[in-house]
Amino acid sequence: MSELIPGYSLRPGSTLDRALLVKFMQITYQELYPDRCFSHLAQTVDQYLSTETPLWWVEPDTETQRRKDAETTLEPIACLWMGNAIDQIQGDRHTHIFLLYVHPAHRRRGMGSALMRHAEAWAWERGDRQIGLQVFSHNQPALRLYEKLGYEPQSIWMVKRGKNERW
Repeated sequence: MSELIPGYSLRPGSTLDRALLVKFMQITYQELYPDRCFSHLAQTVDQYLSTETPLWWVEPDTETQRRKDAETTLEPIACLWMGNAIDQIQGDRHTHIFLLYVHPAHRRRGMGSALMRHAEAWAWERGDRQIGLQVFSHNQPALRLYEKLGYEPQSIWMVKRGKNERW
């Protein structure tokens, strides 16, 4: 484990963390869409979690910090999961952020920025020249974080919803 920011340590996850990763993904999406069920996210984890998609967990690193943050119901309290993508214009492999989540009680302490710096260092070290991620257009805190860190829109994901199953 290594210190991420004062009071918190970063530890690598593994494919054995499947259930915890599913839980974190469900919590992430439920914050944005509280009235929906996200049990299907287990399929995403089943499909993409592998030794090729690094996963890191953030935990309080001292008993004092754990007691101070007793309102946190999750331990670990943050997660970073990355995968691989291919740039469709250049054809280069690059890092894709599948999930960045910080428990609400631990936000605004620099943890999201520290996790993104960790992701960037990992990606640059392996030779990637870019990092991609998807962020919902109404998730303003995430948009502000990524813009502050120098990320900019490259494309727009468009969706058409069918009125019925037959279009």
